[in-house]
Amino acid sequence: MTHQVAAGSDALFTAVLRGDEDAVVALLGSGVSAETTDEDDQTALHLASVQDQPGIVRRLLAAGADPNRGSGPQAGELPLCGAAIWGHAETVRALLEAGARPNSREEFGGTALLGAVEGGHVATADVLLRFGADSELAPEQGVSPVVAAVRRGSPAVVRVLLEHGVSEPGQRVALTEARRWLDRDVAEDLHTELVRTHGEGHRAVTRRETGPGGVETVVVELLRNDEPFAGKERETGHRTIGALLEEALGERTG
Repeated sequence: MTHQVAAGSDALFTAVLRGDEDAVVALLGSGVSAETTDEDDQTALHLASVQDQPGIVRRLLAAGADPNRGSGPQAGELPLCGAAIWGHAETVRALLEAGARPNSREEFGGTALLGAVEGGHVATADVLLRFGADSELAPEQGVSPVVAAVRRGSPAVVRVLLEHGVSEPGQRVALTEARRWLDRDVAEDLHTELVRTHGEGHRAVTRRETGPGGVETVVVELLRNDEPFAGKERETGHRTIGALLEEALGERTG
């Protein structure tokens, strides 16, 4: 459904894009609605959430923006999910404190927690879990957050999920998944996924980066005219994850 663009919308969206909190306050004070949308039916709150503008998010919420209102042409994009996917933990907290529902699903069934987990965003996942996100809620066609964390190869994300409670059956499924990844070539898998999406014929480059805790992250990018145009990344902590899950299940052999 297309809504009429409200007066002052352009100015409000420009202020949000610039991160100009004073201008947002002035526009809201002059009568511009906090629920205003742009020509694509995107809400100002969704834009501020994706742009990681927690101060502006709080201003919009205080002025009446609905934290659970969908954004976009099909109203299928949620501010909470938009912030979580990019790991904007403070913005996620602001939305949850204002009443955003932690387990709401977007248009294609994804949740904020699943988005945070797939991106390897530990702090964001922790905030969501503390506000009641379900650690085992999966899309109709998809996997649970703990299995997604295993596939991501992130021991830190798996650890925070276990700290907040994953059922024994959920842990066993995750352990089986972790063992499946032990002998996989992560770089090759990422390249295959990119080719499946973007087709053959692109030059690929691979980077390996060491993050907190010494866990390596593999990054594969496809190049066009020597510039990256698509990429994927995955951590390589599957062996550590297996040990964490074995310990949680009492299966560690010493």
